[in-house]
Amino acid sequence: DETEFRNFIVWLEDQKIRHYKIEDRGNLRNIHSDDWPKSFEKYMKDVNCPFKIQERQETVDWLLGLAVRLEYGDNADKYKDSTPDGAKNTDNTAKNAEPLINLDVNNPDFKAGVMALANLLQIQRHDDYLVMLKAIRILVQERLTQDAIAKASQSKEGLPVALEKHILGFDTGDAVLNEAAQILRLLHIEELRELQTKIN
Repeated sequence: DETEFRNFIVWLEDQKIRHYKIEDRGNLRNIHSDDWPKSFEKYMKDVNCPFKIQERQETVDWLLGLAVRLEYGDNADKYKDSTPDGAKNTDNTAKNAEPLINLDVNNPDFKAGVMALANLLQIQRHDDYLVMLKAIRILVQERLTQDAIAKASQSKEGLPVALEKHILGFDTGDAVLNEAAQILRLLHIEELRELQTKIN
């Protein structure tokens, strides 16, 4: 936002950098003026910024770096012995070591990453990226762990199943859906048998 950007520059100069005298900051403070870009360009030259005014991200980073250096220079004794907050607390240190603690699910990079993973694993798209991430986790747990891969590599010999011999118990009104329901029921029975074996 242009207004926020200009206010940000004025705040940095007023509060941290203070390159100009107060009476000389008028042109920079007049953020609604059409001549503000010229005033800003002059300001960048005066503080010896190596970037052009069109390179806003680089300019902002550079000005912030300058502000930090000046802030430290003014209060060196205050900051020289300071330690990061995380180092004072072992719990915070553990959290900082875990990158997923501060994961921003609304970050476009996160969404793009989830979408790329879903495409790679051929998972159905969903409007909620967290649902897609959960589906990815389930697939990885069931198919891509060492145990799952070892189990899949074992040859399985089974008997062909004639679906028509298995009574579904209800009718969906659609032959395709009936067949799908029968398959799901047989798969469920197999899961129950596996669970019972593990319990035994």
